[in-house]
Amino acid sequence: MSIDSDAYRNTLRHFPAGVTIVTMKAAEVESPHGLTISAFSSISPEPPLVMITIDNRNYACDLLDRPDTVFAVNILAHDQMDLSNRFAWVKDEDRFAVGQWGTAATGAPVLKNSLAWLDCTVAARHQAGTNTIYIGEVQASEVVRPDESPLIYWNRKYRYIDPTSSEMS
Repeated sequence: MSIDSDAYRNTLRHFPAGVTIVTMKAAEVESPHGLTISAFSSISPEPPLVMITIDNRNYACDLLDRPDTVFAVNILAHDQMDLSNRFAWVKDEDRFAVGQWGTAATGAPVLKNSLAWLDCTVAARHQAGTNTIYIGEVQASEVVRPDESPLIYWNRKYRYIDPTSSEMS
């Protein structure tokens, strides 16, 4: 017997996660789409694979289920909380009206001033409860701001790592 979703969420809020904006472009859809997610992970270096997980009710799943859709994982820097909120909560405006956007190898939107980005094609899709897991094969990447700290989400608040603090030994 599993725990209820409130207990599950309450427990997982104590696991820190990096904050990303996943952007996508479908061949037959004029406008790109994007959303804030923290369900992102590295899967394999050979071939280079990453994983994102998205709620099935989100429009992003409709796009990512199309055969030619590409996506990018934009890893946010500590000073990009407002952009994260924009892609999490703005519904009626163009989310891409703010930020420095470009494209990479696949044509998916990449945030040119993010901490780093990975440009991907969809390699696999897996249903998992109320979500879909998308495996992306990385076609291009760039570390844009290598000496800056990432934006972190922990215990229902944004945080960041202080790069001047000493490392634990």
